[in-house]
Amino acid sequence: MKRTALTFTILTLALMILVSVSFNTRKVSANDADYSIEHVNHTIKVMYNGYVFVNDTIQITGQASDGFLMGFPYKYGSNVLKCVAYNSSDTFQVSLNVPLNNSMGFYGVRVDFPRGTPAVFTVGFVLSSNLLTQISSSSNYTLDFPAYPTFTETAKTVNASIIIEGATRISGTVPSFTYGEENLPPFTPSPANITFTVSGNKIQLFDVNELKSEFRICETSAIEGLDSYYITSKATAQMSSIEIILPPNAFDPSAQDQFGRSMTGSAWTDEKTGRYKVAFSVVLESKGSTRFSVKYLLPSNYIIQTEPNNFDFEFPLFKNVNYYIEQASLTIVLPEGAKISSFENTLTDSVSSITRNVLQESVATSKRGISYLDNALPSENVLQLRYQYNPLWSSFRPTLIMWALTLLGCVVAVVWKRPKAAAPAAVPTVAVALHSEDIRSFIDSYEEKRKLILESESLENMVRKGRIPRSRYKVRKKTLEIRLNTLSRNLTELEEKMRGAGGKYADLMRQLEIAEIEISEAEATIKSIEARHSRGEISLEVYRARLADYQRRKERAETTINGILLRLREEIH
Repeated sequence: MKRTALTFTILTLALMILVSVSFNTRKVSANDADYSIEHVNHTIKVMYNGYVFVNDTIQITGQASDGFLMGFPYKYGSNVLKCVAYNSSDTFQVSLNVPLNNSMGFYGVRVDFPRGTPAVFTVGFVLSSNLLTQISSSSNYTLDFPAYPTFTETAKTVNASIIIEGATRISGTVPSFTYGEENLPPFTPSPANITFTVSGNKIQLFDVNELKSEFRICETSAIEGLDSYYITSKATAQMSSIEIILPPNAFDPSAQDQFGRSMTGSAWTDEKTGRYKVAFSVVLESKGSTRFSVKYLLPSNYIIQTEPNNFDFEFPLFKNVNYYIEQASLTIVLPEGAKISSFENTLTDSVSSITRNVLQESVATSKRGISYLDNALPSENVLQLRYQYNPLWSSFRPTLIMWALTLLGCVVAVVWKRPKAAAPAAVPTVAVALHSEDIRSFIDSYEEKRKLILESESLENMVRKGRIPRSRYKVRKKTLEIRLNTLSRNLTELEEKMRGAGGKYADLMRQLEIAEIEISEAEATIKSIEARHSRGEISLEVYRARLADYQRRKERAETTINGILLRLREEIH
């Protein structure tokens, strides 16, 4: 009996050893890779408008035959706007949101190398400004960021640095703006934060929703530039100015607000790097939006005359931009009579087009998401345009005008010599009298109507979320409807009176009517898009793109209405 028990014990121990050896062998085999990570430079840079640029330059030995895996804690995944992998000569394919060897809690990225793994390469990320929080209305900020990248293999040396212009550290989970780690284990989660203060306005929290640039090439090869911005403040306090980047070598800039008024106080901050301060005519409130434009000139040395009638235009795109731009476009308008010979644009993921009219041709290129990454890639972002232009075209319009004046003179001479018939009595046009009290009443009534509409929308949201009883909602809703009907009747009478006054007042009423129609159409389309998305008829990407488009249309129409009311206020002052 004892011998049987001893035999059973020995067999059990042997089986446990075999299972343990087999498990450890499989574990080592699973973690074995064809490469090792020798060194990593991990850089976190806060852009001027609060977006975060994470750059990892990685040195490895061996070959990542199944792709190189890396990432960071999953909570940062929703903030990834863009990711690009590259080295000094190539750009590599990147797959986002992939699993890190089935390990939970990480947002993974896989980089594939079709022509073999380079010894050194870089993976760059652009993260949203949601990771940067302004503390009250002060110059203090807290940045939430991945202290280290996460790998599936041990990284022998990792050097990390946080780059924030004019910043002083206050506190945080990292010891300073520079730190490091030896033998960083695989699958290391590394969420971190740092609180700092910045001097002056080195950081301004805002979104560049849209940038439209236009270059007009004149007959003399002079270039007139115009940058039109649409921005939204994300700061906790009012903003009186922001800095933008003008194209290299731009000169003689001037800023105008959305109504074409000069924005006095705008000036160069650093002409060498193209930093230009735009001082707002009216302070921009927190969460508010505004439009403005900057006119400037560019030197003619961007244009090279290769032959008597052949010209080459070469321009670096979005150089030195230190903020994130959601949607950017550039249009180049050639002089009348010029013909495009060839056009090349090296900006990745951009859309280009050529427009040809009877007398004038133009090219346009657009792209979503402009940032530091576009300037870091190995291929420089350059727009190259070759066109043909005969200088004789510069006299086309003066000659045309001269012929028109000559023809007009002949007609006048013929009519002058004809016998003059008795002129019929002129019927005077009687315009409706319009007083300043009428204009003031219209403005007050219109603004009251807008407030009631907003209050009605807020009431709908509250009852939908169950914040007020249904009975109270009905009473309040009925009261708002009565007030709105009364206001609408008064506004209709005042609108007719202003239309009857003719001139600029009639034109303003026409513009107001068009803007109101645009708002109604945009709101109806937004509801339709939301309904289709909730039913699963359109994808999330299409839903967001269309929603943003119609939101912009609605905001443009609301800006038009604000401008009309502002002009009417100026009439009564």
